[in-house]
Amino acid sequence: MVRSSFENICIFHILDGLRDGLSHFSDGARAALIYATDPAGPLRVYDPQDLLRGHEPKLLDFYLESENWRGPLPEGPEVDFLRPEHLKQLQMAGLLAFGGRSRSVPYQVWFTEEHPTMCSTGPTLHWMEYATRLFSQNYELQNVLNIDTSGYVLQQCASHAIRDYIVDERANMGKWDTQLRVYPILDAVIGVSKTMEEGCWPRGELVFVEPNEQYQLNYLALFPDNDRPEIHNFKRVRKLLQSVEGSERKLVSDGRNIVGIAVGTVPDSCIVARYHGSHGFLLLNGLLVCSFSEGNFSSSNRKANLVELEELFVDSRLNLSEQHSLKNIVTALVDSSTEKRHGCTLVLDFAPAPERMSGQYLVHPLDLRLGRFLELAKALSKIDGALHIGADLKLHGFGCLLDGHSVPGENLARGARYNSALRYTAQHDSAIVVVVSSDRPVSIIQGGIELTAACALKTLRGCPTPPILKDWLNG
Repeated sequence: MVRSSFENICIFHILDGLRDGLSHFSDGARAALIYATDPAGPLRVYDPQDLLRGHEPKLLDFYLESENWRGPLPEGPEVDFLRPEHLKQLQMAGLLAFGGRSRSVPYQVWFTEEHPTMCSTGPTLHWMEYATRLFSQNYELQNVLNIDTSGYVLQQCASHAIRDYIVDERANMGKWDTQLRVYPILDAVIGVSKTMEEGCWPRGELVFVEPNEQYQLNYLALFPDNDRPEIHNFKRVRKLLQSVEGSERKLVSDGRNIVGIAVGTVPDSCIVARYHGSHGFLLLNGLLVCSFSEGNFSSSNRKANLVELEELFVDSRLNLSEQHSLKNIVTALVDSSTEKRHGCTLVLDFAPAPERMSGQYLVHPLDLRLGRFLELAKALSKIDGALHIGADLKLHGFGCLLDGHSVPGENLARGARYNSALRYTAQHDSAIVVVVSSDRPVSIIQGGIELTAACALKTLRGCPTPPILKDWLNG
């Protein structure tokens, strides 16, 4: 009974810490665990927020219809992480999995959500690696005093997960004997991102290159060895970043100091920070690692998730080519609005003849498949009111006001733009409205209902005994 009680408390705190940490990194996340603490005992599942619901057939086939999940335990106290081929058999749509085996916990697999807007899954998988280690260590020690600490550790792992992912990826490139220290680099990236200069946020590219490769770059300006700004002098680095703003020039650092200003290509192993004003991106080998804004790292690529909109297009009278074009048009308008941090509303009118609203209409509607007209539409989206886009993929009007009667589900906290869209779509079945708030949330509304609304996640309470997986699947 004592061991079972400790098991429940241990799992509760580690999963809650993992979920809380990932929720801040990925803007809301759930977590679940399938495990066995006895080599001959049954598998149990802890899924307090129903992350695994809907995947029962896959779990049934993998865990109950075969014994493929079983395997030898490591001889020492270390954790033997599950091989990629094992985890590949557990691939389920929208989920990430990571786990391992140890003498204390013979089998464990942690699951979390794979958001469609993730820059990279690497940092999240490293986060789950920490959970795997902590569960094994805590269950081995059976020390209640350590459990709270483990939960707190998992809540604050963003920089550690990003650092470990970058180190592993650079090691795969052959950078074992490296002089780049990733933690100071991450501190500098965030520090510069929070430093304004003459009322403006930073823009431009800051490249961190291996010291023994720094002279391979094409420098326009090179600073003397004894007078190179240190990267932790955020204010000075921020000032220098102005020299590369709005250009192909790059500010170059050896990981400790600013070396100079260069142009052209850089080695693949370089860590690159791209500043876009109030936010930015961290890249390695030309690929996104994560984004950052307001002093925090995030897994988001800051692109709007328009999956629900694509599904609605399938039911429209548009052919596949028109659906693809309309998706690109909406994506371009939404990205422009979020990038420039102004809200906008798009009315997608699928009626045979677009219904006129109160607003400014055009003698000749603009074909938004043409770049010059799409750029004009981006500018017009700044004007109060909605853009009226017809099924012909043309902009018919702008500055349009959405009228309608009050409907259930209105949210005064969301403002007039959002609630007007609810009212308008409730009375116009042929319309879909996309609302972009100035603080980046994107809402897709049809029939007076927000299709992108997320239900509040269940709060984790208490430390219930996780059910046996077989019973959970049958229940």
